[in-house]
Amino acid sequence: MKVFLQLGWFFKQEKKSYITGVFLLLLVAMLQLVPPKVIGLIADHINEGTMTKGLLFEWMAVLVVVGLVMYVLRYYWRIMIFGSAVKLSKILRNRLYHHFTNMSPAFYQKSRIGDLMAHATNDLSAIQQTAGAGVLTFVDSLSTGGFVVIAMAFTISWKLTLICLIPMPFMALLTNWFGTMLHKSFYKAQEAFSSLNDKTQESIMGIKVIKTFGQEKEDIEDFRKQSEDVVQKNMVVAKIDSLYDPTISIITGISFFCAIVFGGKYVLNGELTIGQLISFTTYLGLLIWPMLAFGWLFNIVERGRASYDRVSALLQEKVEIQDKENALEIVPCGDIEYRLAEFTYPGESRPILKDIHFTLNRGETLGIVGKTGSGKTTLLKLLIREFEGYQGEILFGAARLTDYKLNKLREAIGYVPQDHFLFSANVAENIAFTKPHAETEEIEHAARLANIHEDILQFTDGYKTVVGERGVSLSGGQKQRISIARALLMNPEVLILDDSLSAVDAKTEEAILSSLKQNREGKTTIITSHRLSAIQHASQILVLEDGRITERGTHDELMNIEGWYRNMYLHQQLEELVELGGQ
Repeated sequence: MKVFLQLGWFFKQEKKSYITGVFLLLLVAMLQLVPPKVIGLIADHINEGTMTKGLLFEWMAVLVVVGLVMYVLRYYWRIMIFGSAVKLSKILRNRLYHHFTNMSPAFYQKSRIGDLMAHATNDLSAIQQTAGAGVLTFVDSLSTGGFVVIAMAFTISWKLTLICLIPMPFMALLTNWFGTMLHKSFYKAQEAFSSLNDKTQESIMGIKVIKTFGQEKEDIEDFRKQSEDVVQKNMVVAKIDSLYDPTISIITGISFFCAIVFGGKYVLNGELTIGQLISFTTYLGLLIWPMLAFGWLFNIVERGRASYDRVSALLQEKVEIQDKENALEIVPCGDIEYRLAEFTYPGESRPILKDIHFTLNRGETLGIVGKTGSGKTTLLKLLIREFEGYQGEILFGAARLTDYKLNKLREAIGYVPQDHFLFSANVAENIAFTKPHAETEEIEHAARLANIHEDILQFTDGYKTVVGERGVSLSGGQKQRISIARALLMNPEVLILDDSLSAVDAKTEEAILSSLKQNREGKTTIITSHRLSAIQHASQILVLEDGRITERGTHDELMNIEGWYRNMYLHQQLEELVELGGQ
């Protein structure tokens, strides 16, 4: 029953509902004692020949009233207990979601999406069952069982009650043993389900790649194996679970056998009436539910405990990027200065950035270029505080990045990443993601700046066109430009384009850059690109190689030195000339 202690914080929070629900349950348990007693009395009246029509109707009226009262009470205790359990699920789901949004990219690099989804669905469902059906079975089994035993012992025969309860300790021992096995098995079953969930999510997301390389059969076989593993581990749970009912049935059968044998003997000896024996066996029948519920309780509780352990472990994952005490609650602006000695990704041994020192004045455009893996994106992620733990400091407006509230820092930055993500909504809603209450004119203005307005007008429903999951219905260039429009709509102090023009042609690229230059006067822009034409207009250009700055200057300055930038620019110019047919 450890999980009930773990959920103590919630039971205290909802104590009024649970106390009311438990009280109503106790009333129902006591009222359940009335029908067997009435049946016994009627049987004795019939046996003694004293039953009259009026007396029969009186007892029938009592049974009807008791039944109606129990109906009403059962309705309300369900609202109190099961309703509270739904609240628990909502609280934990909100905590998980809030926790997910606070976690850094490092967390998502080591966590599987399918596993996180399983925590928020299957595990929370099992915990909700514990706080609802678990509390019900716990209280109902103890109260009903306790009241029935008291009624049997004090109103009929304590000796016969004691005899019939002899098998019960064996049931307690066996169900406890089954519960321990069930906890271990269910934990493994949930882990297997998480893996299957992750596999399904990954395959659906990568279906185009799977089909392109003709790997459908291999992927289906892999899914089949994981699905079989889930079935096998759940079969272990089912086998343990299936032991409860037969065990309880055998024990209750032994109790009934004792009741008939010894009860019959007491009737023959004159210690009991036939009506009392009928009432006793009816009471004993009422004990079947508490015993079954007791076994079911172990099932629910162990499933809930396994799931709560999994969810608790996830919630205890440390949030790596946090606001420090008394952080500035202002949106930063001003110059950006990097004084970075070294940065290494968590869990890695080789530094990805080394000796990075430069200043970007407010209103200027910075271009960052270099080979794949040179550290361009990492440099930007440090600016938006996706990672920390570097040696040195990064200043924004004369204050360190860590001096600002994280949400205020990110209000100042419009980031367009390499991997463009669009939501399953329409075009206008995707653009307005950074400013949900934006007017139509604002959305269209941002789209014009990103050179996507005319394309949108050609869509089936214009700005109301649903783009599909992750923008599946759009081309790469269209997704890039919608992502740029989304960032431009917030009119950020700093706009970061992380290789965000790679899928557009040279003419479109030129149009976008021209719009940015005209409409972002006094605002800072940072552009990384493999295509040097995208950054040749920049106020300052950095060339990265193996995490170090190997060249810096304007386009003209870098073209005057024999280096990587000059060679790459001439090479790309030659490629462009070849594409135009050498003219």
